[in-house]
Amino acid sequence: MYGHCGSSCPYINLVVKSSTTAGDPVPLTNPDKTPARPLLREAGPPLWRQLQADLRRRLREGEFTEQFPGELELRDEYGVSRHTVREALRALREEGMVTATRGRPAKLAAPGEITQPLGALYSLFASAEAADLRQRSIVRRLDARHDAYAAVRLGLEESTPLIYLERLRLADEQPLAIDCAWLPATLARPLLDADFSHTSLYDELATRCDVRLTGGREQIRAVVPTAAQQRLLDIGPETAAMKVERMGTADGTPVEWRTSLIRGDRFSVVADFSARSGYSVNLAAPRDFSYSA
Repeated sequence: MYGHCGSSCPYINLVVKSSTTAGDPVPLTNPDKTPARPLLREAGPPLWRQLQADLRRRLREGEFTEQFPGELELRDEYGVSRHTVREALRALREEGMVTATRGRPAKLAAPGEITQPLGALYSLFASAEAADLRQRSIVRRLDARHDAYAAVRLGLEESTPLIYLERLRLADEQPLAIDCAWLPATLARPLLDADFSHTSLYDELATRCDVRLTGGREQIRAVVPTAAQQRLLDIGPETAAMKVERMGTADGTPVEWRTSLIRGDRFSVVADFSARSGYSVNLAAPRDFSYSA
């Protein structure tokens, strides 16, 4: 399904933590005439965090459908300093709810983005749910088959029967990813009876097969989707995608080979690093990776 494309550096979105502020003025707004909720002045979280939470609430309730208010308007509405407004907007940008460029007002972001930290075993289902996105899948294939390439990736003979699951993943009813997984049939045959329209592969694997992933390895690269993939993901030719190849293991034994094609405008990867440790960026030509325990 997935063509071989040129490599590119993975997009790393580094999150900057905001700090608290002080010295904000008394509110000027009238709660009876505005949907804004009053902010706690004497006690409670920092004002910028309260403002962030209330703006998030209003966004989710669909209040700002036509235009998002500017900094000055929010300052007057909530009776806070402009710096507090900027801190709240910065936090909302990091959540992917609004976008802004220098010198221009904030505006509503495109459909919700999932931010995934590097170095953690994760489920795309759980990541979408954690981002408050309604997750649903359209199951395109679920069967037993032979796939020589996937079998070799799993360290098996080419003729080994596999369970194949292909899904179009939706977040808030909008396409997020094309997800394909191969698992040894000897372990995963009970998955053929599962309904994957709203559940995690890993949850079903644990419940039905008593197999729990404990680790693995994955490779992420930017690719240009084919025309067919663009139609499935509902994106234009100007939007790239993240191709994620994953080898999932249970106690060191490969149990899952997965390829996911994720919309580049809805997914980012976050990495924390220090002077002593960090992550590596491979600028060499793309190549398949193999897993060795």
